[in-house]
Amino acid sequence: MTGMLFIPIAYLLGSISFAVLASRLFHLPDPRTYGSKNPGATNVLRSGKKAAAVFTLLGDAAKGWVPVMLAQHFAPMLGLGPGEIAGVALAVFLGHLFPIFLCFRGGKGVATALGVLLAFNPWMGLLAIAIWITVAAIWRISSLAALSAAGLAPVYAVFFLGLEERTLAVLIISLLLIWRHMPNIASLIAGREARIGKR
Repeated sequence: MTGMLFIPIAYLLGSISFAVLASRLFHLPDPRTYGSKNPGATNVLRSGKKAAAVFTLLGDAAKGWVPVMLAQHFAPMLGLGPGEIAGVALAVFLGHLFPIFLCFRGGKGVATALGVLLAFNPWMGLLAIAIWITVAAIWRISSLAALSAAGLAPVYAVFFLGLEERTLAVLIISLLLIWRHMPNIASLIAGREARIGKR
């Protein structure tokens, strides 16, 4: 029972918006009021403050990594299995998407998903980063890079984790991430998607 406390705590941690925190720390407008209106690192970058975008990226990734790593570390002591750990991963990701502190209107979850992947298996996270960087470097479109990394994540989750609950969590996270990018997909098809760094 004590181990199950990780899930609501993970949700609350996921609900912390580092984009909003960064904007207040760097005296920037609320990221929900400009650009894509998404409280995420890419939109914060549109403010022109790279340090704020980096702070957002690292914070959102860390909040995905920390609860999953802690759950895995204490799993033997608390009797947590892959199912409970997968639940923690989903909880922190859903916290980012539907944060209680922002009236359930959160970001798209790219950095938080990356943190979860790194916690599950560092090689999975590094592969996701490599895919994101490669696509972003070629096309300069953040959403396309995120969609590419998300689409491939379940494939290499099977390779690194096998067919188990954590792999299912990666699949659900990937599908949710793609769903949150539906407006971006429409813009990509129409050729209107903004490029990285555009204010």
